[in-house]
Amino acid sequence: MEENENSDGDNQEMLHELDESGQTEELVEMFEELPTPDVVEFLTDKPLEEVLAHLRELDMEDQGRIVSDFPPELRLQLFHALDRRHIARVFGHMYSDVRADLYQQLEKEEQIELLPYLEKKVREDVIILSAYPPETAGGIMNTDFATVFIDMTVDEAMAKIRKDAPSKDSAFYIYAVDDAMVLKGFLTLKELILAGPRDKIADLINEFFVYAEVNEDRESVAKKVEKYDLAAIPVLNSLSQLVGVVGHDDAMEVLRAEQTEDLERFAGVMPFEVGENYLETSSLRHFRKRVAWLVGLAAVGIVSGMIINQYRNILEQFLILAMYMPMMAATGGNTGTQAATVIIRDLSLGHIGEADWWAVVYKELKISTMLSCCVAALTYFKIVFLSFTNLLPDSFTLEYVGLTISIAIAVQVVASAIVGAGLPLLVRRMGGDPAVVASPAITTLVDITGLLIYFTIATAMLGIA
Repeated sequence: MEENENSDGDNQEMLHELDESGQTEELVEMFEELPTPDVVEFLTDKPLEEVLAHLRELDMEDQGRIVSDFPPELRLQLFHALDRRHIARVFGHMYSDVRADLYQQLEKEEQIELLPYLEKKVREDVIILSAYPPETAGGIMNTDFATVFIDMTVDEAMAKIRKDAPSKDSAFYIYAVDDAMVLKGFLTLKELILAGPRDKIADLINEFFVYAEVNEDRESVAKKVEKYDLAAIPVLNSLSQLVGVVGHDDAMEVLRAEQTEDLERFAGVMPFEVGENYLETSSLRHFRKRVAWLVGLAAVGIVSGMIINQYRNILEQFLILAMYMPMMAATGGNTGTQAATVIIRDLSLGHIGEADWWAVVYKELKISTMLSCCVAALTYFKIVFLSFTNLLPDSFTLEYVGLTISIAIAVQVVASAIVGAGLPLLVRRMGGDPAVVASPAITTLVDITGLLIYFTIATAMLGIA
């Protein structure tokens, strides 16, 4: 890992040296030889005018490859800076899914202006891919894949693949279809190369394959790619016709995006759009994404004040109870968040479902009981050995009050774990996103239940009306 990082740094240093010394030809050669991410990293640090100048030195194939890896906002800037004829030529060499994304970013008038300049095949491809919702398999698939007909020989198949010229990234799997483009199976490029020239494709293909449906949720598709460790997964329509593929990189990007979105929701922040970053996003937009949860939970938190006011008599007589309220709240919040995090993770990975409600609650009951014993013991010894008797009425001992508070906090730990584990399952059962049960929401809820538990047990054991 360290060696790769040093190599990346050397590449950047070399590119900057060539650029500063005006060695344009050598710089262009490096653009063609270096990995695309290194070139993109170098260019994205440059002003737009310099990016345009560097791109114009490259052939269209390299321009399309590099622009495909640019951040979405930079691709949009390039579209507005280049004339329509030039951007149309770049479009033709971009990855099909990326150019569809860029097309969808454009205003309607801009889309209409661009279409006449596109080649017929590219135009049809862009329109078809743009029609699928972005959260589906169709919205993330690309049409850069290799197909052969099932009745071909290996020689004929190789000739067709050469003619279609799929990119090296998408030629790992060769898909066998019939005349109606119905997918019959697949084979790897290695299997095709090692086969005899007269062998029939029908005899070589794997007829059992994993596939995605065109309207299937993109996260479900990405999980299939991850589960079966696929380089790509074919996407079929309702007639079992091959309409696209989702590559491993695209699938992993979807999983990262979904995990980031879950993390933001779990923290009580509305998810950011793709391409947004902290510093470039306005303060007003940050405010809008946080204010709903914060104000809403603050309003709900008023209930805590009402509960404390209801039990002010016992607080006046036992000041020691007030000293351990923060510990009770923090312990409950942490316990609930821990349980929710574990459950949301396993829901995302498919290890558990809403049908496992009682099994999860029972397991959390056992876990939290063990945790509560540890916390209760710590609380008891802390009160007995570190508290002052002048915080108590004359007729009570630290040992008894310590036992009361310890029991209350132990019950709070158990209740918080069940709330933290149960809420995500309940939300999933109702058809929602479990991550919406954000950490601040769980903390606020267990604070309220914790206060009720705390004062109810204290009132019962200390005999205060």
